[in-house]
Amino acid sequence: MRTTPTFHLTLFFLLGALSSATGSSVRGQPSAVRAEAPVRVAVAGFSHGHVGWILGREDRGDIEVVGYWEADRALAARMQARYGLDPARVFMDLDAMLEATRPEAVVVFTSIYDHLAVVRAAAARGIHVMVEKPLAVSREHARAMAEAARAAGIHLLTNYETTWYGSVHEARRQVEEGAIGTLRKLIVYDGHQGPQEIGVGEEFLAWLTDPTLNGGGALIDFGCYGANLITWLMDGRRPLSVTAVTQQFKPDRYPRVDDEATIVLTYPDAQGIIQASWNWPYSRKDMHLYGTGGALFQDDPTRMRVRRSGEPAPTAYEVPARTPPFDDPFAYLAAVVRGRVDPTGSLSSLENNLIVVDILDAARRSAQTGTTVRLGEP
Repeated sequence: MRTTPTFHLTLFFLLGALSSATGSSVRGQPSAVRAEAPVRVAVAGFSHGHVGWILGREDRGDIEVVGYWEADRALAARMQARYGLDPARVFMDLDAMLEATRPEAVVVFTSIYDHLAVVRAAAARGIHVMVEKPLAVSREHARAMAEAARAAGIHLLTNYETTWYGSVHEARRQVEEGAIGTLRKLIVYDGHQGPQEIGVGEEFLAWLTDPTLNGGGALIDFGCYGANLITWLMDGRRPLSVTAVTQQFKPDRYPRVDDEATIVLTYPDAQGIIQASWNWPYSRKDMHLYGTGGALFQDDPTRMRVRRSGEPAPTAYEVPARTPPFDDPFAYLAAVVRGRVDPTGSLSSLENNLIVVDILDAARRSAQTGTTVRLGEP
């Protein structure tokens, strides 16, 4: 049968319409309307109390949890029963889980000390990693993790609850726009009444109060938030020096680690103060920023106040929740893995969190020796 140019043109448009309607492609080209496959994610460890963040997460279609690893058989059984996990996907051996489930990313909820082993196992297989804060127990662990991640070409992110606060990002926006002038003093307050006092799980408490597995007490547990935020607000600059004081107000409850810590960071043009405590009368994650032209108070995830020089009182703001994927650590991880988000310079970035560990490492040494520690080169 002879065909005409009109026939060919009609057939072309029919095929294009069929391709758009079905999500298929012509000549192997991907369709723009094809849905993005969820990122295959594995969970490493159940002992961190924050693991419920992912185990109890509503399915948003961005990730698929394909496997779980926990070496403690009794703990694995309890979590399996509590969250209705498929027993075929729960493993006692990390390598076996990674080989059997082939995840694209691993989220880590072990002790901080065990982060290094999980990163090495994942990096050896080209699997991206997100650890729960902080990145590592020591500078040596952090550098080894970074080396493994960079050699493998994988992302290594660190998750903090405060990263997803709309007020934190609005505070930075206002600072960058000069709302309070040039930053001079940054004070970050984090902590609660104490892990025993708030009733954390026994498996979490066991390593949280172990100086080897956690790296310290309140200094590490809550000092990391302030180090993360101040480093970010100071555009990734390392402080010149770190001075820290730690105390034990409750040695009967926490005999092996500090429960109170204050860390002072100096910069050429500003000072950062981190107040980390297991002795607050209530839970808090807030910060106060003081500049040459005013002050900004970030009070909670959605509320903040700004008082400019000459004003009799601060102005209060209600900040809307952040939009996906910047509202949730697992949505963010999926976006990074799929190449839709570049984490460089973010609160989650490896660069930021290597500095965080350097600050915590120096703070621990400062508290032990009663001296100021000069940070020097990376």
